[in-house]
Amino acid sequence: MFGFSKKKIDTAVYAPVKGRCIDITQVEDVAFSSKVMGDGVAIVPADNVIKAPCDGKITMFFETGHAFGIQADNGAELLIHIGIDTVNLNGSGFEKLKKVHARVKKGDPIVRFDLEKMSVQYDMTTMVIVTNGKAFRKPMLGQQTDTESPILEEIA
Repeated sequence: MFGFSKKKIDTAVYAPVKGRCIDITQVEDVAFSSKVMGDGVAIVPADNVIKAPCDGKITMFFETGHAFGIQADNGAELLIHIGIDTVNLNGSGFEKLKKVHARVKKGDPIVRFDLEKMSVQYDMTTMVIVTNGKAFRKPMLGQQTDTESPILEEIA
């Protein structure tokens, strides 16, 4: 009645992995750097577990485990893509920890991958792309992040 019990929705998107945050335009793959799929940021990972960057629902998961989508409770539609050309691994080295349609809370582990082994052959930069055109600021560009770092903050 008075809105006392309404939970405020966090409008930020947090780093899905510890590492260095860079602008999507710096990614060494034109499919991402050209923003054809949407704007966002990328993280050069320093950890091997990708966590939920927000509260929401997993909407899709590539069979190979290298990418998944989340419908965030804040309305953003996100694509998390682990590494460049890692689809060529056909799932080798990726362990899916959640399934499509699963509800996730910020920080829930979603994918584990073999960072040490994969990074010998692949650029493991992980993209966080907003696919539905919502506008966000990028407060962590050029900085080290952890999964408590807001990498995208919604512009009101």
